[in-house]
Amino acid sequence: MFTITAIVPTYHRPKDLTRCLEALHRQTRPADEVLVVVRDTDSDTWTLFKEFNYEPLKLRTLTVTVPGVVAALNVALHEAKGDIITVTDDDAAPHSDWFERIEKYYLSDERIGAVGGRDWVYWQNKLLDDGTSEVVGQIQWFGRVVGKHHIGVGKAREVDVLKGVNMSFRRSAIASIGFDERMRGTGAQVHFEMALCLALKRADWKIVYDPEITVDHYPALRFDEDKRDRLNETAIRNSVHNETLVLLEHLSPVRRIVFMMWAILVGTQEALGFVQWLRFLPSEGSLAGKKWFASVGGRWQGWLTWQASQNRSPAKMIVSQ
Repeated sequence: MFTITAIVPTYHRPKDLTRCLEALHRQTRPADEVLVVVRDTDSDTWTLFKEFNYEPLKLRTLTVTVPGVVAALNVALHEAKGDIITVTDDDAAPHSDWFERIEKYYLSDERIGAVGGRDWVYWQNKLLDDGTSEVVGQIQWFGRVVGKHHIGVGKAREVDVLKGVNMSFRRSAIASIGFDERMRGTGAQVHFEMALCLALKRADWKIVYDPEITVDHYPALRFDEDKRDRLNETAIRNSVHNETLVLLEHLSPVRRIVFMMWAILVGTQEALGFVQWLRFLPSEGSLAGKKWFASVGGRWQGWLTWQASQNRSPAKMIVSQ
């Protein structure tokens, strides 16, 4: 049997965190330790731990002084003792068989390095009806990232990328990699999980997505520049920077060129290229222009960060096929 460490980064969400910890307490296969990572300035959460007793959870609190989920996860990874490292958000509630289902995969195949599943999204306490998809967690040949983890259906299968709210890792697979500290942002640091998953894939580890491994996800207020309900140009630049950096680092030379051409000329509705700007211009006007400008800036900054990384350590230019 393996030992399991559950990691929960949190910031100013004591009510959400309480729901998450209660869900971890109800697991049919208990965690061997639960690590909650709290920002040093988060007085609301520190007060929560003074007032409530979460026994019999084998819970430890860890302090982080650097903003962003990456720093919090790396602090916890350094302290974790489990053979399996699970990660969920403080605004999520894993289903009662979460640990049990995850553990079975690692027991079944020693080449599995990561396992994740579906998050059932509840927006304003109503289940989000966003359809279904059998294509989940894939990087298309030209670099477009397909997520859709929250609507995945079908059998368990290998994927390229997991979602941060519902993922786990074999500790021996990620111990020497860690979470990429080049990710920009002061909170969510969008695409941080893609950086780790693609590093695992190029090291020849299997990554499994099973829609039966589930958490309920209640997207909560974010206390950084990446708000869920409003435009922030800095958040767009950070997200596009992170995506660009990760893909440039893991795509082959030909696919890098194709990706940058597609990203600049076409793009997506989250990271606008020229065609997407034209698409949204009639309905959004100057707002579309701001999104496009921020997206182009993020692409450029991601390219510069990637170039700087290659110049510092050319020996690490490992390419995925």
